[in-house]
Amino acid sequence: MLETLVCHPSELSDRDAEAWSGFQAASPFFESPLLGPAFAKAVGEVRPDAAVAVYRRDGRPVAFLPHHRRPWGFARPIGAPFSDYHALVGAPDDSLSGVDALRGARLAALRFGGLIDPAARFTGAVASTDVGYRVVAHGQAEAARVLGGLGRNGVRNQRRYRRKLERLGPLRIVADPDRSAFEALLAWKRDQIRRTGMQDFLAAGWVRTLLGRLFDAREGPFQGLALSLYAGERLVCGHFGVRQGGVYHPWIGASDPVFRGYSAGFIHQWMAIEAMPSLGLGVYDLGPGAGHWKARFANDLTTIGAGLAIAGGWRAPPVLAAFPVIGRVRRRLDQIAATQLTLSGRLKGIAEALGGYGRRLESRNGATGASPGRPA
Repeated sequence: MLETLVCHPSELSDRDAEAWSGFQAASPFFESPLLGPAFAKAVGEVRPDAAVAVYRRDGRPVAFLPHHRRPWGFARPIGAPFSDYHALVGAPDDSLSGVDALRGARLAALRFGGLIDPAARFTGAVASTDVGYRVVAHGQAEAARVLGGLGRNGVRNQRRYRRKLERLGPLRIVADPDRSAFEALLAWKRDQIRRTGMQDFLAAGWVRTLLGRLFDAREGPFQGLALSLYAGERLVCGHFGVRQGGVYHPWIGASDPVFRGYSAGFIHQWMAIEAMPSLGLGVYDLGPGAGHWKARFANDLTTIGAGLAIAGGWRAPPVLAAFPVIGRVRRRLDQIAATQLTLSGRLKGIAEALGGYGRRLESRNGATGASPGRPA
């Protein structure tokens, strides 16, 4: 007999949070910081529509589904669009299906774009698949092997790029507590977004509040982490995201536009991988998207699914996978809907997306240079 409790993340009991973390720890598929109770609670602090469905059998938790409850029973993964990965996190030997999970939570539908589903609970709802790119390096020797995998050209290029940057001063990469460096990184990213006509996923107030609070989180296994590249005293490039233990998932990657021709993003990523052991990191999860960049460094892939799960049965229109333009439009509209929570905000987002179409074409044709790191 399945019992379901739906609560705000702030109302999650310590016992349930511990059980959720236990499911995470028991499966390598769920080790991302985005799939645990700490991320859900952080999002819940800034989003009143955040919820967690807790599923029990005989009083014992068997699965957890964090989500945002939107009108008419529609749900999105919690933290979207920052939820690069999302999942129904549970015991692998439990028979809970995706349909029963939605019905138990009184949800009509769930839109997902980065689903991790090792127990195949949502298989029939997956319209297309993609991959997330990860650098797995537990120790200095593994980090060296990852960088060695870039080949002679990679080694030669990083030496050339590094010499160019070193004219500004000695290079160093640090876990950066400087708030001004964090604010500069966000400003560079927004500048990149404007130049390339991308959707400004940093514009919403709840997003800025969430990122600021995560930046200030410095205790416990779940923390915000900014990795900054300095040339002398000059901040050149950075990543920002969250870590849980030894797993780091950056969302924001940008460089000072003054150094657009310096390949600062390449040097940042190279030095960040070198620094993983000293930072206590074993996984540097670059997430999905921008595969032309991330595949150069990744030595591990995570399979993810996109689709629409319906409580009355699955609906996964193959047309979305067959026509990539339609898929891009849907993803853009999904991102606007996920970040802008009011009708006026969504209409403004759509207008900005239409206005930025020309800039996006120029960017794809190489007229503007986008900073390495996670795109919007």
